Amino acid sequence: MNLNELMLGCRTYRRFLQEKVPEEVIREALENARIGSNGANLQPLTYYAVTSEEKVKQMQPLLKWAKALPPELGTPKEGEQPTAFIVMVKKANAIAFADVDVGIAAHTIALTAWSHGIGSCLLGSINIPKIRELLGVPEEDQIRLVIALGKPSHTSTIVPVGADGKTDYYLDEERNYYVPKRAFDDVVTFV
Repeated sequence: MNLNELMLGCRTYRRFLQEKVPEEVIREALENARIGSNGANLQPLTYYAVTSEEKVKQMQPLLKWAKALPPELGTPKEGEQPTAFIVMVKKANAIAFADVDVGIAAHTIALTAWSHGIGSCLLGSINIPKIRELLGVPEEDQIRLVIALGKPSHTSTIVPVGADGKTDYYLDEERNYYVPKRAFDDVVTFV
């Protein structure tokens, strides 16, 4: 699969088959994030791979899903929840650019996972104090993002933005996702 095909398929997924994410996929994703570019090569991020059934189950209620959808449609139900998480942590005293590093690393993790057919969802609406307590994250470090992982049980398709200009994603009757994207010429200017 070339990079463009990988990018087209690497969408947000919110419902998952209840198959364990292979540890080697998580390790590869984290290795790619670890060796990736970061500001001034300061390497300000650490990662918590949540893979035990018990901890994965405890993480589920600490996350909010799909702001653009009602909870009954956007939040995975029992039997369709992610089977692993990666919690991204910015170390104390990191420079401001470290938040850019979070985005680079998160996308690297998502792309690597998708190259193995594992879907992801980047979650920023999270219960930081409870996650900190659950995982033992030091108080001085900042939890920035949670990445949910699992084998998707639905599709997620890019569609053009409609005449109304809205970019809200939506679901069909089978709860498959459609993600409007602006046209290339609307977002790119060659000078």
